[in-house]
Amino acid sequence: MGEAKGGRGAQLERTGLRPGWTTGACATAATTAACTALLTGDFPDPVTITLPKGERPAFALAYEQLDPGGEWATAAVVKDAGDDPDVTHGAVVRATVRALPAGAGVVFRAGPGVGTVTRPGLPLEVGEPAVNPVPRQLMREHAARVAAHHGGSGDVEITLAVEGGEEIARSTWNPRLGILGGLSILGTTGIVVPYSCSAWIDSIRRGVDVARAAGRTHVAGCTGSTSERTVVAEYGLPEDALLDMGDFAGAVLKYVRRHPVDRLTVCGGFAKLSKLAAGHLDLHSQRSQVDKGFLAELARRGGADEALAHDVAEANTGLAALRSCEAAGVPLGDLVARAARDEALAVLRGAPVRVDVVCIDRAGAVVGRSTVR
Repeated sequence: MGEAKGGRGAQLERTGLRPGWTTGACATAATTAACTALLTGDFPDPVTITLPKGERPAFALAYEQLDPGGEWATAAVVKDAGDDPDVTHGAVVRATVRALPAGAGVVFRAGPGVGTVTRPGLPLEVGEPAVNPVPRQLMREHAARVAAHHGGSGDVEITLAVEGGEEIARSTWNPRLGILGGLSILGTTGIVVPYSCSAWIDSIRRGVDVARAAGRTHVAGCTGSTSERTVVAEYGLPEDALLDMGDFAGAVLKYVRRHPVDRLTVCGGFAKLSKLAAGHLDLHSQRSQVDKGFLAELARRGGADEALAHDVAEANTGLAALRSCEAAGVPLGDLVARAARDEALAVLRGAPVRVDVVCIDRAGAVVGRSTVR
């Protein structure tokens, strides 16, 4: 019998669930196919891309069209979310690529079914298509690779569309965030990790068991791959000390309460951990929301005046509230981390586990931390 393995990959293995692909990965595949056709006249099918961690999935094309004049090319793929109950599963993600003059760079446009940012507080400027930074970078890299291989400049306009995206977006938080007209093109790894609550919670428990069996005294519950990279950089933890907590903060805390380790670090995005700070143990967006009134009260405790507290309470996103406080010298990130740590300790009910919390932004930069207690 082989030795038990730990870490994120082993957790996914234990669930028995099939991973899928993000809208960002699908958009990159469609863009790569369209860029290739624009330069060669032929669409690669299937089209292979390289994801941020080196995986090389291949995507079958659902649609292809080349302008007879050679000015544009369109390709589309169908999103497969694997076993995740994702509202975008089966959506057709389309990319239309037009050549631009040399030196123009890569320009993104929102086609039908892709949203546009209308409020501040997101990682994109107001007026920009809702195509997140990592998918943008992936598409830029793949456009450049195709150009280098086939003799183009890599300067292109990429218009992304999702069939039925405006309707699908009504089932997401996009309208409340001020992303209007459709879906966002998302993803940091390119891979959709499936979340069956029971299967994933069981995998968290097995992850704790493996860490304890390996003699690990310090483990980290991470909300995703960005927070995982942060704790590795901060603490040098080995893979089998990393727990892919996802949205299930309560599952980690309750299991560690019964099966203690000396130290637990909880690391995740500021907005998610503000939910834990407010007493939520399930951090999924469909089951808990950022309480900006709670954030405003924390800001007051940190020295915010009423004008700033009002701005925090009315902020479009948790991250926008954080930035307002940072500009005023109010340590909202640390206050959230401290409150989340105290909430975690309350769930642990006196178990011999020391806890600290690290809040990060979307890029993985630390924006708040608590002491170990």
